[in-house]
Amino acid sequence: MHVALVIGGGLALLAVFVLFGWLWGASAPGMALAAKLFVPAWAVVALANLWVGVHHAGYTLREEAPILVLVFAVPALVAALLAWQLGRG
Repeated sequence: MHVALVIGGGLALLAVFVLFGWLWGASAPGMALAAKLFVPAWAVVALANLWVGVHHAGYTLREEAPILVLVFAVPALVAALLAWQLGRG
């Protein structure tokens, strides 16, 4: 359940990034840039989630590594697809 909540939070954060890209850029290229900027920010959040899982929840790095990949990849792939679609227009 925690994984789904973190992924949902990532998608919500992506929506915030794209909204700010629209507000500041007022066009599809601004939103595409915001989606691209989301990816490194999300990497930091996903790594923080890994750190909490290892240091506070008691999981091993081997147990948390696949979770990191999943938690990072889903919102990052959505951001990449969104940036690609917005960049085409």
